Order: sequence, then C-alpha cells, then structure tokens
Amino acid sequence: MKKYFSLILFITLLHTGLQAQLLVDKNKFTHADSLRGSLTPLRTCYDINYYHLDVKFDIDKKFISGSNLFKFTATQDFKKLQFDLFANLKVEKVLYKKHEVPYTRQDNAVFVTFPKTILKGTRDTFTVYYSGNPTVAKNAPWDGGVVYTTDTTGKPWVATACEGAGASIWWPNKDHLSDEVDSMLISISVPKGLKDVSNGRLRKVTELNDGYTRFDWFVANPINNYDVAANIADYTEFKDTYDGEKGKLDLDYWVLPSDLEKAKAQFGANVKPMLKAFEHWFGPYPFYEDGYKLVQTPHLGMEHQSAVAYGNHFQNGYLGYDLSRTGWGKKWDYIIVHESGHEWFGNNITAKDLADMWIHESFTNYAEDLFVDFHYGKQAAMEYVNGLRIGIANKSPIVGIYGVNKEGSEDMYPKGAVLLNMVRTIINDDEKWRGILRGLNKTFYHQTVTYDDITGYISKQSGIDLSTVFDQYLHYAKLPALEVTWKDDKPWFRWIAGAKGFTMPVRVKVKGGDYQFVTPTTTSQAIDIQGATKENLEADTYNFYISVSGINKGGEK
Repeated sequence: MKKYFSLILFITLLHTGLQAQLLVDKNKFTHADSLRGSLTPLRTCYDINYYHLDVKFDIDKKFISGSNLFKFTATQDFKKLQFDLFANLKVEKVLYKKHEVPYTRQDNAVFVTFPKTILKGTRDTFTVYYSGNPTVAKNAPWDGGVVYTTDTTGKPWVATACEGAGASIWWPNKDHLSDEVDSMLISISVPKGLKDVSNGRLRKVTELNDGYTRFDWFVANPINNYDVAANIADYTEFKDTYDGEKGKLDLDYWVLPSDLEKAKAQFGANVKPMLKAFEHWFGPYPFYEDGYKLVQTPHLGMEHQSAVAYGNHFQNGYLGYDLSRTGWGKKWDYIIVHESGHEWFGNNITAKDLADMWIHESFTNYAEDLFVDFHYGKQAAMEYVNGLRIGIANKSPIVGIYGVNKEGSEDMYPKGAVLLNMVRTIINDDEKWRGILRGLNKTFYHQTVTYDDITGYISKQSGIDLSTVFDQYLHYAKLPALEVTWKDDKPWFRWIAGAKGFTMPVRVKVKGGDYQFVTPTTTSQAIDIQGATKENLEADTYNFYISVSGINKGGEK
C-alpha cells in the first residue's frame, strides 16, 4: 500500500497535476541504489535464519538505541558481508564471538570483515549495536520512517512504516526482499505507561529499572523486512477468535481507549467477513501460528504481517470514499480488506525484487474485487473492478527496474486488478481460477518469488499460454489494440501490441447474440463469425481492457 491511494483519493480535483507529478523521471540511479537493490556476493553469501531486534525508543528526543542479532547460514565461503543501515544512524560496534570486528560504511550499506573465513554451510551469528535519530516520516505511509504524534489526551503515539524505503531506515538488517528471516524476536522498550505492539505473539512484558517497559514479541513465521513494526501508544486490547480453515484463529485488536467502542463495531463488522472471503479464494490465512492483529496507527495503514496497521478512522470506504465510484466500495472498510489481503499476497508470497511489487499490489487490489464477489455477487464485482479503471494512467510500465530497489508504476494497483479480472475471463472457469489462486498460496507458501514464478504458474495451471498477455500489460504502458478490417464483408482481426508475438483470446459477438472467443495474433487473419457486419460486430470491452478500431465497443454489465 503506497502512492496509488493518494492518487485515487484526489483524482477528481487533482488528476492532471498528480499525473504530471508521477511522470517525473525517477530512473536516474546512484551507486547507493545499486547497493540497496542488487544481490551481490556480499549479500548472497549468507542466508538469514533469525533476528533478535532489541530497541529502546526515547520518544522525547526521537532517538533510538539498541542492537540486532543476526543468525545466518553461510551459502558459500566468505570473510566479508553486507548488511544495511541508513547513514544517519550510527553503528556503535559489531560483535562476533564476543569481539569487535572491523566494518566500513558506504551510503546506507555496512560491510563487515570477519577474522577468518566462514565456511559454506556454517551456522553463525554476529550482533550490530546502533543508535541515532531515525528519519521522521512526514507523510506516512507514503514516505518511510518513524511517525511521532500524540493521541487526543496528549500521550505519545508512535509508529514505524518503511515499505519502499526499507527497514534499514530504522533497524540494521539484510535489507533485500529476496531473503526473509525464518523467525524473529522483537523487543521494544518504551517509556512506562505506554505499550508496544509488534508482529507475532506477545511473549513477555518486563518492567525495567530505568523507567521503561520492554515488550517481547515473537514471530514464528518468515517475515519480510518492511513488515517488522513498532507501534507505541497507551493502547487498550480486545480479543476474538475466528473458526477458519486451519482451526481457531486468534484475533487481537489494539486501539486507543477513546476509540474502543467504535473499534469493536467496525472491526466486528469487517474482519470475519474479510477472512471468510479470502480463505475461500486464497486458502487458509497464512500465519495461524502468529495470529491476526489490527493495530490502530496514526497513519492510514500498512500490511505489517500479523499486526496490520489501521488508520481509516472506523469508517467504510477509503477514508469514506469509494475508489470505484460504484457504491460497492462504501459497503466495507477499505483498509481492513486491502491491508489484510496482503497477508496472502505480499507477506505469504513475497516478490524477490521491488521491481515486482505488482505481485503484492495487483493481486491485493484484485482481492478487493473478490471480496465484493464473495459477499455481493459476481455482477457487483464486475462493476467494482471496472470502476477502478478511472485510476489507470497508462503512462509507464507496471514492472519496475531490477537491482536498484525501484518499483514500477502506480498502475500496479488498478490496472493490475483489471488485468487479473481479464485473466479470469479468459480462463472462463471460476472454479479453476479459484484453484489457481489457492494453488499460488500453497505452492509458494512463505516463499519469495519472481515474475516468471507467478506468471508461469498461472499459464501452466490454466492450460493457456498467457505469457504475452502478462508481458504486454506489465511491461508496456500502452493498451493492446484490437484492429478489425473488412474484406469481402468478412472481418479480419489482428492485435497491435508492444509485446513480441502478442496473442490473447477476446470475446466478440453479433449484437443481440452470444459472445464467443476468438484468438487473434499480430498477423491479420480472417475469422468467420456468422451474421457479422461492420455495423453489428462488437468486442467485449467491459471484461477486456483494450482499445479497438473497426469494431464496436460492447460488454455485458
């Protein structure tokens, strides 16, 4: 969840200005970008197994201090590795076998040299001690850092949000999506009278001698770096359970005391219907061991694994708006549904490179549509997903640039959802489509994946080669054009597209008749359609997001 929301929310008033802002050339990369986004031998030489992050928050000074223990397995022989920590934070020392070891820094990367070669297969550890004033997020979650504010009573309210910027904006780690830690202990110390809520399950609360309280949270499942969160406030807690596909799922809610009753009503009305819909379409909630939490935050929301950040002010829609303008988006709480959808796509299945953030956002935006489908029917879902087209710019590709921590266009949200709905239409078998979505979450359970992993799986399981379809919609900004010419009163079809060898089934019909699939290629070919004339032949532009020429637009609503 990031920039798309700000674009859509104000699209009516600021459409032109925002689109222009999005078109600013951001593809000028530095060595720091390569250090952050690339997989060099200094990163691939070790596989992270476990972290223990232990951090104290001095809220008055906006200062943090603490350590992170790295447990890893060597994937090759090495003496030097890279971890990541933003340059404005100080590395106090790096300890290996109780001795300080040398390190150097370059931009936001830290390079540690060990006293002897660590052999392939060795399981080993080192600990980083650090401190400083982390970046203050000015407009979280759209920019990364720590949010410092107060609640209505004046008590501190603090939260972290770092998708895109990276977790190393506030804690030291191997900050690359390709390597998820297997499990993690998160220890956050906060001034007495406040509580920290982080990912996983609360193991222990310890009153310290210095006026602080430490909260120890254990994450039993793999977790990506940007999901790790600290949420600090004078929280109150209430609980529930959900009888799901893997048994009883613990539901845990942390909110400000003044909002307790509103939270009980809003969470009660939205969470279980969300879980029921998503377990139907995607399979079991992926983190039963860690439970499901919603945590009220001073920013809008983030998909922090098993501790979903919520700031939608206990109302339906997106801050009260329906992003589809169909009415369906006002019937449920957007942040609960969207951010929780990331538990399946983004947290369970995680892209190896930020360039493939569409795997997180396209599927999760489409999850909104499937939520509508489950509770209100397929026709309602079709209206909702088509309503999202208003937010598509078609100005730059959805896939970003690999190796430099660069995601693609914000079109990954609405256009990605429309693409997946189109794939569902092409497959033309809803049970098979549901099986594919569940199969993705089972096959790639708790794994990091590539573009080819996801698109290849869908093609294989559907029995339809969709490679050029994904290529066109994800790598090219412009829509494919269906061109129909007429010779001897017969239609000749071809696609005009950027993707090499593009071919895609599309539905056409004689007005008043039934749709049938045709499969044009980039070479013009005659296709016999009984009774077709230039005046009555129409293409399904409701289910297919395409441009057309020589044929009428159509589509059943």
